[in-house]
Amino acid sequence: MSNKDYAQWAKLSPFELKDKLIDIACNNEHRLLLDAGRGNPNFLATLPRRAFIRLGDFALEEAERSYTYINSGFGGIPDIKGIVSRFDTFAQKYKDAEGVQFIQSAISYVKDQLGLSRHEFLHEMVNAFLGCNYPVPPRMLTHSESVVKSYIQQEMYGDLPSNNHFNLFATEGGTAAMTYSFQTLFKNGLLKKGDKIALTTPIFTPYLEIPLLAEYALEIVEIRLDEETWQLNDHEIEKLNDPDIKLFCVVNPSNPASYKFSDEVLDKLALLIETKRPDLFIITDDVYGTFADNFVSLFARCPYNTLCVYSFSKYFGATGWRLGVIAIHEKNIFDDTLQSHQKKMKILLNSRYKTLSPQPQAIKFIDRMVADSRAVALNHTAGLSLPQQVQMVFFSLACLMDTEHYYKKSAKRIIRDRYHTLYKSMGISIENDVNRVDYYTLLDLDVLGKHVYGEQFVQWFKTSGYGPEFLFKLADETGVVLLPGKGFDVVHGSVRVSLANLTHNEYNAIGKLTKTVVDEYYAEFIKTKKRT
Repeated sequence: MSNKDYAQWAKLSPFELKDKLIDIACNNEHRLLLDAGRGNPNFLATLPRRAFIRLGDFALEEAERSYTYINSGFGGIPDIKGIVSRFDTFAQKYKDAEGVQFIQSAISYVKDQLGLSRHEFLHEMVNAFLGCNYPVPPRMLTHSESVVKSYIQQEMYGDLPSNNHFNLFATEGGTAAMTYSFQTLFKNGLLKKGDKIALTTPIFTPYLEIPLLAEYALEIVEIRLDEETWQLNDHEIEKLNDPDIKLFCVVNPSNPASYKFSDEVLDKLALLIETKRPDLFIITDDVYGTFADNFVSLFARCPYNTLCVYSFSKYFGATGWRLGVIAIHEKNIFDDTLQSHQKKMKILLNSRYKTLSPQPQAIKFIDRMVADSRAVALNHTAGLSLPQQVQMVFFSLACLMDTEHYYKKSAKRIIRDRYHTLYKSMGISIENDVNRVDYYTLLDLDVLGKHVYGEQFVQWFKTSGYGPEFLFKLADETGVVLLPGKGFDVVHGSVRVSLANLTHNEYNAIGKLTKTVVDEYYAEFIKTKKRT
């Protein structure tokens, strides 16, 4: 056993702690660093990226055709007239270039399946790629919104009847969506300091940290997931009956446990909201929903009450692209609550947004988010950059046109295979669970210790005080970097393993090395037992 003192770092937040663990791991003579801390995937969607590049080639030809000087590097705004015919010529010339056929198929798909004009769609994509104008509308380009709405319908509704009566705001990833949501709820008096909000815990750490910031100072009510089933029981769901709870935030599938809500839990939540809490605001963060089997979002089950946050980062391997959307149904609680404000608050809000419309009171909540994202005065320059919107559209089309779901099957298979590899390397057999998603997994040290060494060892480990040093010892001695479950508000001693960012062989090594460190604790336990 090492005598090093790790206590000085034990109270850091999870993602700050990750950096310290990496430093510790790298300062030793390990053959390699095994960083399964942050959930950045090592897989990505290639075809929509190739299409993005090929669109760029065509877009530049269009710009040079429109307005050019010889050898000047000069171009102009592409012309919509005849643009599809010119692309057909371009596609024939470069028919063997991967990505060109994707764009051709996309042009046909948006016309045949979505009822969009081929010329207007292609012209929007070409101009957006060039980034030669401001985002208009600033909330999201018109055809881009139509395409991404279809993707959200496909991925968030499961077998429920689809509903496209919702609006999208394209944002700089899920993080911006979270930021804008809380910001506009407060700016518009839908939340105020001291209000109660409910969080399903354990949860992604920013949802724990944002409400406690001085500008919000919210009171958090925890709606705790059972740490064996990772579902909500009746007692926890009933906490939402409290009329003082204004907002309910969920990450579904969960982070760090990576389980989706069961159908039974969704039914109970939907019934409670319909019958007892029709006034409850809901934010559901569904970034991992695309990895789940038969996923259904609260956005689909409780459309009136729910704002949906979705990020393209994990599923498409696009964390650096910063692509996300906020989705709100056209008939929603946020708009209706704005209209029910007292006269004094309405006057204040009308003053805030008066430069945007002669009828500021009629501005929808989602459009207020757009304005607030640029301090209102810069609303005319708001919006996600246009090349980013193009890539978002191509990601969406890649899945919409993949009728056999080849990409989805591959993405789900790779993380599930890694899950089984990890546990097999530790000698642990895990039962199947239809609600488990496997993007992350929580190694419960209690369960792991009990399974391998027995209950006496678990009790000794809990009372010995070794728990807080486990991650540091693991990084120091083996080069394995994981995150503490405690940082996500997990009660049981546990560590989060991302199953997205390393190879099968590396997860095999992580399992074996983790067990090796636990073996060392077990050896210490045996020594202690003999002495007593």
